[in-house]
Amino acid sequence: MSCYAYLVRCADGTLYAGWTNDLRRRVAAHNAGSGAKYTASRRPVELAYYEAFDTKEAAMRREAALKRLPRSAKLALCRDFRPEP
Repeated sequence: MSCYAYLVRCADGTLYAGWTNDLRRRVAAHNAGSGAKYTASRRPVELAYYEAFDTKEAAMRREAALKRLPRSAKLALCRDFRPEP
């Protein structure tokens, strides 16, 4: 099972970091208003960046690291991100 650390871009331009084991389901939950309190009032959101990990713990560590990054670094990750086909 893969786990993911991700960034979503909210409708107001802010970025939200999280982790999940199902990216599509989690982005859909954010857009339904049940993903996180922060994103519920900033819908719609779009997936802007993600990384895959073998374990939940690794994804959670990366999520914490993403949250500590300055906005400029988060934007650089999103700008340079090219999802695998």
